[in-house]
Amino acid sequence: MSCSTCRLCAQSLLLLVLLSAAAVSAHTHDKVKGVSYDGRSLIINGRRELLFSGSIHYPRSTPEMWPDIIAKAKRGGLNAIQTYVFWNVHEPQPGQLNFSGRRDLVKFIKLVHQQGLYATLRIGPFIEAEWNFGGFPFWLKEIKNITFRSDNEPFKHHMKKFAEMIVKMMKDEKLFASQGGPIILSQIENEYNNVALAYEEEGKNYVQWAGKMAVGLETGVPWVMCKQTDAPDPVISSCNGRNCGDTFTGQNKPNKPILWTENWTAQYRVFGDPPSQRSAEDLAYAVALFFSKNGTLVNYYMYHGGTNFGRTSSSFVTTRYYDEAPLDEYGLLKEPKWGHIKDLHSALKLCRKALLWGTPTVQSLGQDLEARVYEKPGSDVCAAFLVNKNPRVDTTVVFRGVAYVLPHHSISILPNCKTVVINTQRVNAQHSARTYHVSKEANKKHGHGWKMYQEAVPTFSRTSIRANGPMELMNLTKDTTDYLWYSTSFNLEKDDLPRRQDIRPVVQISSLGHALHAFVNDVYIGSGHGTKIDKSFSFAKPATLKPGTNHISILGMTVGLPDSGAFLEKRVAGVHRVAVQGLNTGTLDLSANKWGHQVGMVGEKLRIYTQHGSHRVQWSAAKKGTPLTWYKRYFDAPHGEDPVAIDMSSMGKGMVWVNGQSIGRYWVSYLSPFGLPSQSMYHIPRSFMKPSGNLMVVLEETGGNPEGIAVVTVRRDNICAIVTGDVKPKARLRCADSKIIRSIAFVSFGNPTGSCGQLAAGSCHSPAAMAVVEKACVGKTSCELPVSPEAYAADASCAGTTNTLAVQAKCVRKKG
Repeated sequence: MSCSTCRLCAQSLLLLVLLSAAAVSAHTHDKVKGVSYDGRSLIINGRRELLFSGSIHYPRSTPEMWPDIIAKAKRGGLNAIQTYVFWNVHEPQPGQLNFSGRRDLVKFIKLVHQQGLYATLRIGPFIEAEWNFGGFPFWLKEIKNITFRSDNEPFKHHMKKFAEMIVKMMKDEKLFASQGGPIILSQIENEYNNVALAYEEEGKNYVQWAGKMAVGLETGVPWVMCKQTDAPDPVISSCNGRNCGDTFTGQNKPNKPILWTENWTAQYRVFGDPPSQRSAEDLAYAVALFFSKNGTLVNYYMYHGGTNFGRTSSSFVTTRYYDEAPLDEYGLLKEPKWGHIKDLHSALKLCRKALLWGTPTVQSLGQDLEARVYEKPGSDVCAAFLVNKNPRVDTTVVFRGVAYVLPHHSISILPNCKTVVINTQRVNAQHSARTYHVSKEANKKHGHGWKMYQEAVPTFSRTSIRANGPMELMNLTKDTTDYLWYSTSFNLEKDDLPRRQDIRPVVQISSLGHALHAFVNDVYIGSGHGTKIDKSFSFAKPATLKPGTNHISILGMTVGLPDSGAFLEKRVAGVHRVAVQGLNTGTLDLSANKWGHQVGMVGEKLRIYTQHGSHRVQWSAAKKGTPLTWYKRYFDAPHGEDPVAIDMSSMGKGMVWVNGQSIGRYWVSYLSPFGLPSQSMYHIPRSFMKPSGNLMVVLEETGGNPEGIAVVTVRRDNICAIVTGDVKPKARLRCADSKIIRSIAFVSFGNPTGSCGQLAAGSCHSPAAMAVVEKACVGKTSCELPVSPEAYAADASCAGTTNTLAVQAKCVRKKG
């Protein structure tokens, strides 16, 4: 028998063994359906699992985007997807259910299942999530004698009814793991410990009721309550936060596993915030530490943040959500975060047997240094985590007779207790820089370009809702609009007014939040707003008044409803007190005046942001700088497949619609401490557009220049590898979406500096490196590069060298 025949026989035998094992495994799984747990891990269909999960919220993207986002999550090493269930999008009015389009929960879960992933369903129904009203529908607030999230019969009735509906929907589609579906965990309530003290005994009773109610729904899978140390059996408490490996104190029963339901990949942003950051190195360190301390499930919140379309964000939260996640707002890979935690998942999976069946021990290796080891007695199964907790000092440790370099704030993972496969501080994954490109076809003028329609400022006589004093905003708008007009009139005598022409009276307004625009005698005098932390504020601006009748009209508004804290149902907003100061007769308090109110804007009621509704008003040539103005124009969709956004840098505050669909609130005039908008680019999903003739409508509240608005495409085609060669790693470059490397923009080996898009050569630069990299990479979808001085004819003895390779490449789509 020839050697080739031997190899063929061996391969066939191995294939038969693998197929037999798979058949036995499948048969075993068929016999043991469902999910159980013990103090070590979840047990899914009779099998222990290490679970790497990511939060992806179906309403924050589109059904057309879901398959690609889920696929990228799977490629990133995830085996589970987590989502909230959003009560207020599914039941905006009592009994009026909506599970279509972005609300199609069943379709989303089925797509997760089709890609072979598990799912976690966080039913809540309170979710927080920086989502409008924490996920509660506004009509719930109007139920008589209701108190949210307490031992309150009206609330419990509606909460249970919603939970039962969602569970029944999942059961009818056979989506629970006990039915052969992907859902392995469900969550009831959400971070209730944060508010429990406010409800006293009714809070304690409520938690017990909620847990028992959920278990009674008989899903066949466990329930969790995050951050709930007194979770009633058999409900599992789980950890939320950035560093659960350090902060989680353990379960209230030893038979419950340690789960991390929210590992914050950065932080959501509110208008006025600077950029939110969390490094890939810190994220990987936290995850490695958690698994080294008996953790078996981590969920990244968020893995893809997405977009708060329409009016779905909570108070002051930006339209863009968790853009610093491994997948950015547009679903593009944010490198190196995506790649580094993918490498971490691969390393942890190599430790699976040791982590799930080994016995843990901890060995001190010095101050801030330790080895966490899992070994299975009587076998060679062993995994070690070498930990350096010091935030600044690199060091060398000796473990089992071998020296290992441990960078500061890092963990080295040794799946066989000998060989380091990853150190959390050493990033071998490529980097990427996001760029925006103005679309020529989308920004060419159709017809006469921008047109405008100016919203009329209502006076008292034109309003229909009257009261003695300004009314509370939320109870009037009922979350159907951000806006409520307040109007009043008052008379002045000539002698009431200041005699000096350079002195004008001042209009003073006290508001309970969130923002307002003020008009006196139809003239815009200014705006004011609160903050996420303190929503109430005071406004004071001079105004020109006249003898006779004067009109004050105030456009009060919310910027999303609150999403957290106790007694949500009691929150208020809107104008509270109004006075005119600086009159000869003293301060005129208008708070007790007769006030008229108008809910929403005329343009909203006429739906002029739709093709049909836009013909209901008369449009004229656009002018810049006018407040309360609707602008419209038509545009063609950008060519290609790259994501699309709109640059709103030239505007102030308002909302944008494309073909009748709102892409969310913009507020570029609210600057961060760096003097820049928290967000200026706003995502337009391609599914919102048609090839040509797309209607864009902008509601500008304070005055901007629509000519500066630009439609752009979004890319991450500038990719970089920045790898240090102290453990002889490989540097890898890969273009996404089947693109190829067209050119190499930068190469240096030695001690380069900077970040992707801003790299610079150091004093130990090797000129030969460019030719080496171009030969290896240009024209290919991906390439792998050595990281060593000899590969690039570099001087290994150069003073200051870090043996670092830095490469920046440009990706393009293949022609044809």
